[in-house]
Amino acid sequence: MPHKSAEPTDRDVVRRVLAGDINAFEVLVARYQAYVFSIVGRHVPTQNVEDVAHDVFVRAYRSLPKYQQKSGVSQWLRGIAVRTCADFWRERYRRREVPMSRLGGNQREWLENMLAHDSVAAYHKAARQQEARQILNWALGRLSAQERMVLELVHLEGYSVKEAAGLLGCSAANVKIRAFRARKKIQKLLADEEVSR
Repeated sequence: MPHKSAEPTDRDVVRRVLAGDINAFEVLVARYQAYVFSIVGRHVPTQNVEDVAHDVFVRAYRSLPKYQQKSGVSQWLRGIAVRTCADFWRERYRRREVPMSRLGGNQREWLENMLAHDSVAAYHKAARQQEARQILNWALGRLSAQERMVLELVHLEGYSVKEAAGLLGCSAANVKIRAFRARKKIQKLLADEEVSR
C-alpha cells in the first residue's frame, strides 16, 4: 500500500521557502488565511479587509528570513497583521463624516461610559448595534493610527498592555502612554463638542 505523506509542518514550509521554493509559501497562506482575515476584519472597514490581508501576507513573505522559529507562525502573523492594520490607518486616515454635533445625548453618554469603564463586555454588547459602531468609529477616527490600535487592542479586545506592545512592536510604556493620550483626546473632543452646542 502506498504511504500517504503527512502535511508539512510550518517549520518545514518555512525552510523550503527560504531554500528557494517560493511556491511553498502558498501552504502557509492557505493554512492561515482565515486567521489573518479574522484579525484584519476586526480592525479595518469590511471593504478593505481583503487588500489589507493581502498586504499582511506580502509583508510576511518579505520578512520570512527574520522569522524566529521559537514563536509559532500564528503568533508571528498576528503581529504582522496588527502592525499592517495600524499602517492602514496611518496611511489612509480621514476624519469621519459624522460630526459630533449629530450624536445625541444617549450616544455621547454611551461613548463616555465605554471609555470610562474600559468594559470589553459592554463594547461587545453595544457593537451589535450599528449606531454604537458608528459612534465608536467617529471617536476612533479622530485618533492617530497608533492610538486607535492601542485602544482597540487593550480596551476593546482585552489584550494586556504587554501583549499589545508585542503586537505593535513597541514598549509597554509606550502602549500605556498612547492609551492614556487617546482616552484624554476623546474626552476633550466630547467636552469641546458639549461647549460648542
